[in-house]
Amino acid sequence: MGIKAFIAGCAGTRLNGEERAFFAGEQPWGFILFARNIDTPEQVRALTGELRECVGRADAPVLVDQEGGRVQRLRPPRWPAYPPARLLGDLYRRDAAAGLRACWLQSRLIAFDLAALAINIDCLPVLDVPVAGASDVIGDRAYSPEPDEVAQLGRAAADGLISGGVLPVIKHIPGHGRATADSHLELPVVDTERAILGCTDFHPFMQLADLPLAMTAHVVYTAFDRQRPATASPIVIGEVIRGWLGFDGLLMSDDLSMRALSGEFAERARACFAAGCDVVLHCSGAMSEMAAVAAACPVLEGKPAWRARVALERAGGADGSDEAALRAEFAALTGAFA
Repeated sequence: MGIKAFIAGCAGTRLNGEERAFFAGEQPWGFILFARNIDTPEQVRALTGELRECVGRADAPVLVDQEGGRVQRLRPPRWPAYPPARLLGDLYRRDAAAGLRACWLQSRLIAFDLAALAINIDCLPVLDVPVAGASDVIGDRAYSPEPDEVAQLGRAAADGLISGGVLPVIKHIPGHGRATADSHLELPVVDTERAILGCTDFHPFMQLADLPLAMTAHVVYTAFDRQRPATASPIVIGEVIRGWLGFDGLLMSDDLSMRALSGEFAERARACFAAGCDVVLHCSGAMSEMAAVAAACPVLEGKPAWRARVALERAGGADGSDEAALRAEFAALTGAFA
C-alpha cells in the first residue's frame, strides 16, 4: 500500500498495539503531537521514533503547534516559555529591526527545541489579520492588525524555523482573523467584500505563498462561496488559494474534528479532497474517527505527492547557530520572557 494523504494523532505518550497496527496498515503521510502526547524530552523522542518505525519511514513528518503564548504544546518546566505573536508585533512597532530579529530568534530557538525531539514541522507562522470585534480564537496569536506587518513578521518566523531545519506551516489560509466565531466550536461566516479581503486578510498569505506548507481555515467567505468553508470549497481553494494567492505548496486541512465541519468523518475527508486539499489533518487520536478518515483518504500520488516531496526537500539542515548565544540575545530583546 502507498502512503495515504492524511496526518494522524495518537492517544497518549506511547503507542498501543492497536495504534501500531493501524498506522502500519494505513500508512499516514505524517503525525501530529498534542499536549496529551508530551511528558519528558526522552519520552517524546521515543514516541517520534515509534511513529516513524510503524510506517517504516525515517523521514515521516511529525508536526506540532508550537507558536508561543497560548498555543505551545511543549511547556515549562521542561521547555522554555515563548511570548505570543502580539508581543513580537508590539516590539516591531517600537523598533522594526528589533521586532524582526526577535521574531526570527523565537522561531530559531523553537527549532532547537523541536529538532532535539525529532519533530520536523511546526504549525507556525499564524498569518491571520485580526479585526475589531472578531473572535478571540486568534487574538494575541496574531502579530499585528496591519497586513504588511503580519507578512514581514511571518516571513521572519518562517525563516527562523527553516534555519533550524524545521518546516513552517502558514495558517490559516486564506485568513481567519476576521471570523467572529471559534471554528473549534462552530462554523464562522465572513461577509466581507472581495476587494477588502484581498488587501487585508489575504495579503500576508500572498506575500508568503512561496512557502512549502499551508493549513486551511474552516471559515465561510460568502464573497466566494456562501455554503462551504474554505477547507471544503473548490472555489476558495481553486480561485483564491491556488489562483489569487498563488500558493502551490502542500495544502492541508485544519483539524477534521473541529465543529465548524459537519457530517461523518469520511464525508468530511472526501469533501476536503474534492475541494482540492492535498492532505487532511485528524488530531484527536480517536481510533474510530481515524479509521473512518483513513478509509476515505486516497493514496498520495500525482501533484499532491510532488508537493509533499518538494516540501520535505525544503527542510535542509540547521545553520550551525550557537544556541546559548541566541537565547541570550532573545532574552535581552524580549525582557519579560528572558
